[in-house]
Amino acid sequence: MGIEKMKMPQLGESVTEGTISKWLVSPGDHVNKYDPIAEVNTDKVNAEVPSSFTGTIKELIAEEGDTLEVGEFICSIEVEGGGSAEEAPAQKDPVSDESPSPSSEDKQDMKKPAKKAEKGKVRYSPAVLRLSQEHDIDLDQVEGTGREGRITRKDLQKLIDSGNIPKAGDAKPAAPAKEEPKQAPVQEAPAAAAPSKPAAPAPNVPVMPGDVEIPVTGIRKAIASNMLRSKHEAPHAWTMMEIDATNLVNYRNTIKGEFKQREGYNLTFFAFFVKAVAQALKEFPMINSMWAGDKIIQKKDINISIAVATDDALFVPVIKNADEKTIKGIAREITELAGKVRSGKLKSEDMQGGTFTVNNTGSFGSVQSMGIINYPQAAILQVESIVKRPVVMDNGMIAVRDMVNLCMSLDHRVLDGLVCGRFLQRVKEIIENISKENTSIY
Repeated sequence: MGIEKMKMPQLGESVTEGTISKWLVSPGDHVNKYDPIAEVNTDKVNAEVPSSFTGTIKELIAEEGDTLEVGEFICSIEVEGGGSAEEAPAQKDPVSDESPSPSSEDKQDMKKPAKKAEKGKVRYSPAVLRLSQEHDIDLDQVEGTGREGRITRKDLQKLIDSGNIPKAGDAKPAAPAKEEPKQAPVQEAPAAAAPSKPAAPAPNVPVMPGDVEIPVTGIRKAIASNMLRSKHEAPHAWTMMEIDATNLVNYRNTIKGEFKQREGYNLTFFAFFVKAVAQALKEFPMINSMWAGDKIIQKKDINISIAVATDDALFVPVIKNADEKTIKGIAREITELAGKVRSGKLKSEDMQGGTFTVNNTGSFGSVQSMGIINYPQAAILQVESIVKRPVVMDNGMIAVRDMVNLCMSLDHRVLDGLVCGRFLQRVKEIIENISKENTSIY
């Protein structure tokens, strides 16, 4: 017999943490390798985590609702045929308060902090350490509410929200946090990317009779975290271009019935825009880039992320190699990915690899919007609603045309207005020249 520890897996590109939304096993349960053991929410996907081992669940280290960084331990499993139980401590988390490593003077010295275990202040996760450093919190004066007195991020966030932050040298410790807060923290950027000034405490909003309190779910919290990170790190700029989509509307309307009958799914306007964007990205590869600190990564593959919303969440599945797909193929993938989102069957691999995001804001009637960039991509394009408007033509006559706005947010560290303007001009040219003669659906 031997003890193995399961870690929080990375469930998507750029995902740094996940929230245990539901345990599917309990201590004492037998699991086979690849059996699902937990449901985890991230800012990109809600997925089941499979077991890495065959054995018996020994301990659930993380509790439901806990948010852990990728690589942190979530549970331990007693496996057959592994090393002896005595060997297991050598693989344990160095900040764990469990049994000591093989004796030596150096290792006994390393364990001296464990003498504070009575107060439950030994097991500091990386997230707790980072949050304490960002807000200058003296952890010796914090009483944890987690398992075995462990200090959790929720304990620290409650102190931050209250403004009663214990500092080193304070006369007395802060009041212990006796109950879990209703809302978990929303900001979870790395320390290097934290704002230059500490985050303001959460507003004290009075709850009046008839008000409805809605708990922040793991996925809502993750969305908020990613949006905050994007706005804090990426200097957003914005540009918009007006496009005459009359030819597109006429062409699509003449073939949509036959297409639906033949293929079994709708040919949407959005598929034409995604194809046009993919073609323009191939011609302007700088748009298909990401900021990487000391360098810019220009991505070879053109993978279009599309935003799909549910009643309480936003998912961004990816159309891989969109430049190599036909309009029909893109329309099929849009239908399939949207169906997966709304049926809860979206997988982590469906969310990975996106290089540029196109958002169909026109689907709910928007005519102008400013999107937040899907971090770490360099830009996002909002395709607004197609509306009929009077337009002055080149010959001076006024005509009713089908017009649409394309709104682009860009990371000004990576992109400048010139290249983005040329990119949008190319998308405009493609859309305005769509016709039966110029455009192939298949």
